Order: sequence, then C-alpha cells, then structure tokens
Amino acid sequence: MNSTSNQTKRIVVCADDFGMNAGIDAGILRLAELGRLNATSCLVEGPVFEQDAAALKASNLQTGLHLNFTEALTVPGLFLPLSELILRAYARRLDTGRLRTQIVRQLDTFESIMGRAPDFVDGHQHVHQLPQIREILLPELVRRYAANLPWLRYTGLRAQPSIPARLRFKALVIQTLGSQGFARQARRLGFTLNPGFLGVYDFQGGEAGYGALLQAWLSHARDGDLLMCHPAEQADAQDGLGEQRTAEFQVLAGQAAGGLLREHGLSIMPRKAAGRV
Repeated sequence: MNSTSNQTKRIVVCADDFGMNAGIDAGILRLAELGRLNATSCLVEGPVFEQDAAALKASNLQTGLHLNFTEALTVPGLFLPLSELILRAYARRLDTGRLRTQIVRQLDTFESIMGRAPDFVDGHQHVHQLPQIREILLPELVRRYAANLPWLRYTGLRAQPSIPARLRFKALVIQTLGSQGFARQARRLGFTLNPGFLGVYDFQGGEAGYGALLQAWLSHARDGDLLMCHPAEQADAQDGLGEQRTAEFQVLAGQAAGGLLREHGLSIMPRKAAGRV
C-alpha cells in the first residue's frame, strides 16, 4: 500500500488481549474513542470477552483473533509455558489433532460472538508464527475465508536504532522464532501482512519509560507498520503486567500521544485499509 501523500504514513496501532479482564477492555474502548487505536486483538476465551463484545462491535475498531496456546483462561485445552511450547513446536512434538481442535474452537468462538469473521489474526505471545501451529492455522483460514482473507501480523523487526539494545534484542528474538517462515507460507497462500513491527519491550519503566519508547517507535514507523500495545484503564490484581498496562494507557490517552503522531507525519489507518499492505 502506498502512502496517501508524501508526508503522511498510515499505521496500525493494535491493543492486544481484549477479553482478558475488565480493566484491559475498558482501556482499549476508551483509547478507541480518543482515536489512538484502530485495532484490537481478542482473547476470545477470556472471562469478559463475551460480555464486552457489544461495546467492541460499536467501537469501529478492527477486531482480530489473538490465537492462544499459552494462557489458560476459561476453557480447558493445550496451554503450555511459552518456552515449552516453542521447544515442542520446533521439535515437532505438539499433537496436531489438539492444535487443530483449539484453532478451530477459537475461530468458531470469535465468529459466534462477533457475528463475523476476524479482520486479522495474530497470536498471544506470537504463537501464530511457530512451526506446526502455522501449518494448521493458515490452511484453516484459507478454508474458511478464501473469498476475503484476514490480514496477518508479521513480527519482522522494523529498524529502530534509537531503541535500547536489550529491547532490540528481544524484538530480534521474536522475529527469529518463525516470522520469515510464517511470512513465506502466508504470502504463497495470498495473505497480506504488515511490513514492519514495533512495540516490543520489557514491560518496565512506568509512564516515563513507555513515553520515551513510544516517541522512538513512532519516529521509526513506516507506512503500513503495526505498533503493538497492551493498555489497561485499571490494573487487575491477577495480572502481573497490570501496573505497566495502566502506564501504557495513561501515555496513549494523553495529549502528547496525539502530538507525536502529528510530529512524525503518522495517521491511524481507517478500518478497511489497515493491514492491506
């Protein structure tokens, strides 16, 4: 997709984990009202997803499936610590029948509650790009949505030299764990993906730290890129990332965030355009 002008670059700002808890959902919906987001990725088996779905439908956000194999929420299934899931996937030791059942179940749940197909698909902790999982997920998406394929999250690292080296390394690790193989297979099947990925960090630093990172990410963003975030209006006692989620929310909701978009010549993509790159 080409930029609409020489000055303006359109990006996707996607909040992950809708449905995990009420504070996350409230924060995402508020940021949608403020025009600071244009997409959210949904944990469809989260405890509050169904009850908050009506508000999500009214928000005009793009909504995607946040495919989950690491977070046991409300439904039994194949949920493993991320490190174990990665090792088993690369050793090809995951049960393909259980993988398929869980992928189908989560897609069915999204369709049942939202009343339509997802606009896009990604993965909680980026599990969608792992071997075995992607080999089942992508053909299933083609089978269901061949006439109008959802776009997919690509975790290929956008160059971001002003980000601290330790955080660039974390982003590089995520990229290395399947992004290229995932992208090759997806493009062969006709899917579109965001060209660059931003927003990886260590969930530390409070508002000041996140604000500085946001400034840096936006300065490096290019047309069509995706910036991932994890905001919450209130912290949940059961969520280890709760305090930092609220810091993200405060930064993204503040006037300075809108100013940063303008300063760097960025605009939030309209729903129908996002991801079509």
